[in-house]
Amino acid sequence: MADAASQVLLGSGLTILSQPLMYVKVLIQVGYEPLPPTIGRNIFGRQVCQLPGLFCYAQHIASIDGRRGLFTGLTPRLCSGVLGTVVHGKVLQYYQESEKPEELGSVTVQKECSSSFDRVIKETTREMIARSAATLITHPFHVITLRSMVQFIGRESKYCGLCDSIVTIYREEGIVGFFAGLIPRLLGDIISLWLCNSLAYLINTYALDSGVSTMNEMKSYSQAVTGFFASMLTYPFVLVSNLMAVNNCGLAGGSPPYSPIYTSWIDCWCMLQKAGNMSRGNSLFFRKVPCGKTYCYDLRMLI
Repeated sequence: MADAASQVLLGSGLTILSQPLMYVKVLIQVGYEPLPPTIGRNIFGRQVCQLPGLFCYAQHIASIDGRRGLFTGLTPRLCSGVLGTVVHGKVLQYYQESEKPEELGSVTVQKECSSSFDRVIKETTREMIARSAATLITHPFHVITLRSMVQFIGRESKYCGLCDSIVTIYREEGIVGFFAGLIPRLLGDIISLWLCNSLAYLINTYALDSGVSTMNEMKSYSQAVTGFFASMLTYPFVLVSNLMAVNNCGLAGGSPPYSPIYTSWIDCWCMLQKAGNMSRGNSLFFRKVPCGKTYCYDLRMLI
């Protein structure tokens, strides 16, 4: 119980601290560029035409809505984080308790195969189920969070309170509206998890010397590196999921001219891929203006 409470408190703290970052990221993902590009230098010192980074973008939001405005959508996101942590922990706890009777009779066997690939598959499958359950339960709060942020573009007040947002979505879209963008989000989580754990297993088994004194530290580093690599590869799923969550929801940010109306998440994926925008919003600091694009100064997206 104490561990669960500490995880919830830690997660809530990180959520609050990272809220402005996510806010900026979401607005960039939907293609909202309120500030003109400037001439800057990349990491190699060459002059490039850059779009405003995280701090300039956040300053622009604060100049309109104040610093408190940077935390728009925090309440449903906190609800999502707390509920997701609880559900994730409960699912894993269920598997651990169901495994205890088997462990009593086969402790030695389990120790021998604890590092085997079969063990990795078993643990990854359980983690996948736990994460998927948490994502499924919390996705309605995720949708409300995104829409609360995106309404900054058109200065709407359609999704202000949590209860009012729930009523609005149910009245206009029914139950289906609460799960907009769920499929690509689930797919991204599952692919990222399997990539991360599989790559970490291969590195820890075949690339690292078991005789090294800092073996445990090296394994933890490899897990972090593979997790970062997997998240980069699956970022398009995150982008598509967020776009579908706000697509055609009655907000300016989810409708033309800011965003086309997508018929499905696959249609969204194909259109982004064709336009070369699959990594939009992935970088928040060195944001180069895409080649062949022109900037539209009337606060609309790049066209």
